[in-house]
Amino acid sequence: MQTLYVLETGSYLRKEGETLVICKGKQRVETIPAAGLKQLTLAGRASISGAVLDFLINHGIDTVFMTMDGRFRARLLLDDSSHTALRQRQYVRLNDPAYKQGLAAVIVREKLENQSRLLLRRASQYDRPELRTVGAQIKALRRKSTAAADLETLRGIEGYGSRLYFSVFGLLLRNEAFYFHGRNRRPPRDPVNALLSFVYTLFTNEVLNGVKSAGLDPYCGALHEIAAGRPSLACDLVEEWRPFAERLVLGLVNRKAIRPEDFVFRNEQERTEGQLPVSMKPNAARALIAAYQRQLEERLLYPPTGQKTAVRWIMHSQCRHFAESLKTGAMYSPFQVPR
Repeated sequence: MQTLYVLETGSYLRKEGETLVICKGKQRVETIPAAGLKQLTLAGRASISGAVLDFLINHGIDTVFMTMDGRFRARLLLDDSSHTALRQRQYVRLNDPAYKQGLAAVIVREKLENQSRLLLRRASQYDRPELRTVGAQIKALRRKSTAAADLETLRGIEGYGSRLYFSVFGLLLRNEAFYFHGRNRRPPRDPVNALLSFVYTLFTNEVLNGVKSAGLDPYCGALHEIAAGRPSLACDLVEEWRPFAERLVLGLVNRKAIRPEDFVFRNEQERTEGQLPVSMKPNAARALIAAYQRQLEERLLYPPTGQKTAVRWIMHSQCRHFAESLKTGAMYSPFQVPR
């Protein structure tokens, strides 16, 4: 086992010999071998014992704390000084305004291309002219991003493209039990936004693993501004994977694998401190994570090697490709979503 998710609210982890035990109250929920564990993700109010914390530190296990709506809270960071030269190069490159602008522009152009391509394809499938109109508008923005004068302008173009995209995202839903009236987060206020936030966080965590494995500083990026607690580089490099996250959510909703009954809804009067307007029940979160893991195992053609490779390892390979581009000065090339 490489990744363990603990999702039960009020659950905690303790170590017994070479196993980790998930408990809730006095009940043992599950027993899992600790050998081979690479990442631990705790969602909601799950907690760990001191013995488990020692185990995680001693074995260098990446540990992430997130909310049940997918918002990143904290990460157990382990010191690693073996990539100092690469990080020095990263700081020099990303302190060069021209290089930083060029990198951010590449990321934005590919994001806009992916959004436009999805909308235009679905416009034909669903016979929805609104999708075609917005898809064409986003494609025009892609051309504008090439000529953006500075990062602020480029970020404005990216933000406008996202607003356009999500203004028609609800038309991609083919399940009358769900609705989408625009992107909202922190906190999400409806099930589709809750699903999107959760899956975006899962993909960001996987990219963050790749960034760290490549020896890069995850907090020094180009498109996303440096801010306390924000892994800006991981946020940059996850942009090319957002179509996978969105297709995963659309697939679950449209196939009716997720139902409104899989969520807990609370009005303002019903919420206590820390509770969200809408949150997934543990069973729904487990189903979502299972679908996410299956997607990461899907094999796609990876052009640099000419071989079919699991999505997870393509994500890690792209992070190494980014590290290599810093060394050579060549511009990074995002992975293009298959048509």
